[in-house]
Order: sequence, then structure tokens, then C-alpha cells
Amino acid sequence: MSFLNLTDKTIVVFGVANKKSVAWHIGKTLEEAGAKIVYVVRSAARAESLKKLMADRELHICDVEFEDQITDVRDAIAEKHPVIDGLVHSIAFAAYDESGIKPFHETGKQQLLRTFDISCFSFIAIANAFKDLLSKDASVITISISTTTMASESYGFMAPVKAALDSSLAFLAKSFSKFSNVRFNAVCPGLLKTSASAGIPGYVDAYLYAEQVIPRGEAVKTQEVADAACFLLSPRSSGINAQQIVIDAGMKINYFDNDIVTKVMSVD
Repeated sequence: MSFLNLTDKTIVVFGVANKKSVAWHIGKTLEEAGAKIVYVVRSAARAESLKKLMADRELHICDVEFEDQITDVRDAIAEKHPVIDGLVHSIAFAAYDESGIKPFHETGKQQLLRTFDISCFSFIAIANAFKDLLSKDASVITISISTTTMASESYGFMAPVKAALDSSLAFLAKSFSKFSNVRFNAVCPGLLKTSASAGIPGYVDAYLYAEQVIPRGEAVKTQEVADAACFLLSPRSSGINAQQIVIDAGMKINYFDNDIVTKVMSVD
């Protein structure tokens, strides 16, 4: 038996987009630990683009913006898997308009509501839809960010949405405790090198800056996030509930590193 005790556990993973995705790293790491993984992607086009990567893995389609699709994918999965031991919600979408990122106070109502719907409410909707399939001690995780209070201009209105996602952990854990021991936690990474993040204006510079601030001089790897996620999905983390596990390689302790301060103060 492996340390994580995940052999033959059935875990549903939402959100693979490509081989750089956090969801993909989580899925294949779970596979290596002996778990049975059911993958769910956003669209038929996405499924087609992942055909080679997924090979013979079980793959379903669900656009979480539509609640009927969540119900449909739940029913399709239930036909083969009447008991689910874990859920992974690795879904984030920012509804930027054609003019790109604006100052936060100019955020449009529909922009914010659509972003909230896909990036936060979908976590609640998925948990609710799958509640009767979850084993009594199942683990449900989402992927958040290392901090929602640092006002990065490039991240804009996505941070308040992630803050709502973080807050939902406590309320889901509490409401599910009335009938189960299902746990809800978040893995909260620092800046990662993913395809989605590369499309955020200014992100590359922020990523390179993070590498200077992190004590080890190297940014967080997606695999490090996946490893933490797999631990949270395993029975070994049974005492952890309604928590945000920050994976930032110590970045938050090092903003006032002498070398960085000297560099900034020496700029003319």
C-alpha cells in the first residue's frame, strides 16, 4: 500500500486544458499513486485537442457555466462510478472585455458576475451536484491563489473572485458536515508557468520578479502544486478541512530581502 492510500480511489478532475495545466499534473500524479481518474473538460473542441494526451483515459465534457451540463456529467459519471472519493475543481476564467484590463474601479458588472459564476459558483454547483455520489470521507479541493489581498493590477477583478472561492470552503465544509465527513480545501499556489497565466498582461514580468523574491531563487513548479493537491485528496490529510494551503516557496517572507531593496533603491 502506498503512503497516500489512494489505490483504487475514484477521483473526478475538472479543468484540464493542456499538458501544462495544474489539473493535468494532479491527474497524472494521482494515477501514479494508483487512483482511478475521471477527467472532465470544458468542450468537445477541448476534448479533441487533448485526444493524444488523454489516450485511453475516461473523459467527459461539461461547460460549468451551464448547470444542466453539470447535472448531465454527474449522471454520466454515476453510471460507471456510483461512489466518488474525491473531486478536483481546477477552473478559472476571467471575462476580460476587448479593451483588456482596466483599473479595478472600472470593472463591469457583467464581467464580474460571469467571472464569479465560472470561477467560484461552479465549485459550489459541482459539490452540490455530486454530493450523493461522494463517499462519506471524500475530499474536495479547488485551486486558488497564494494571496487575494495583494492588489496586482494585472490580476484585477479575479482576486476578489478567488477570495469568494476561498470563503466558500468554510461554508461548504460546514453544510456538508450535517450528513458526511467530506472535506473542502484549497491549494493556493504562487505564480506558475501555465498557458492560462501566460495570457495575462504583465504576468511574465511578475513571474520573473517572483523568482527574485523567493528565497530559493526559483518559482513554484506546477508539480509542487499537484503534489500538495494529491496529499489533500488522500486519507493522510483527514485532519485538514476548510483550509487554504499556500504553495509559494516562501515568497511572502522575503519581500524585504537586502539584495532586492538595494536594487530598487539604486535605480535612478
